[in-house]
Amino acid sequence: MNDKNKAGLSIALVCLVLGMMLVAQFRTTQISGSAYTSHQRAQEIAQELKNITDERDMLKKEVLNLRLRIDEYENSASKISSLTEAMQKELEKTRMMAGLTAGEGPGVVITLDDSNVPKQPGEDPNLYLIHDEDILRVINELFAAGAEAVSVNDLRIVATSEVRCVGPTIIVNSIRLAPPFTIKAVGDPDVLEASLKMRGGIIEYLEVYNIQVSIKKQDKIQMPAYTRPIQLNYLKPTKAGENQ
Repeated sequence: MNDKNKAGLSIALVCLVLGMMLVAQFRTTQISGSAYTSHQRAQEIAQELKNITDERDMLKKEVLNLRLRIDEYENSASKISSLTEAMQKELEKTRMMAGLTAGEGPGVVITLDDSNVPKQPGEDPNLYLIHDEDILRVINELFAAGAEAVSVNDLRIVATSEVRCVGPTIIVNSIRLAPPFTIKAVGDPDVLEASLKMRGGIIEYLEVYNIQVSIKKQDKIQMPAYTRPIQLNYLKPTKAGENQ
């Protein structure tokens, strides 16, 4: 073999070796790239999992906070409801005491009428008629005996009620009334009756002038509400801290 052939063979061997080295390097690079891609994907998945876990934990906290707020609202609503119910009961009680609400209960019914005894010549006929002061004395006696509500001819007596004579009639709550007068009172029937019939009391006084009087105890008396307008022009509530 001449030198020229030897040189060609040497070049061929070198090319073969270089080719094999290039193939080996390409495969190594391909394997390394694939491993790198898998590792990067694993890292991305791990990060996504962490993000999802963090978001889940955050949502759990929000749900817990919302539940706590709901519990607070429910407790507040319950307290407000209880307070409102208590205030409503107190308001209803106040309205009942003020005579602004109709009601019922045991008590007495008193009927007063002018005397039917013939008048003697020279006698004052006014002595045998019912006057406003007679009705007022009956009303005051009933309240003093513990009556919780009083009416005259189904007109509720309240703090602003007036009872006064105007000619032959008596005005109650700005309404003219004529005898007979029916006075109803809710309270202990026995106590109310005894207060009116006590010795030297109003009934004994009226009977002196033959005023017709009847008293009946009843288990249930229907008491009307005060229906006239109430207007306060001068009385104002006292503010907290002001001198009383």
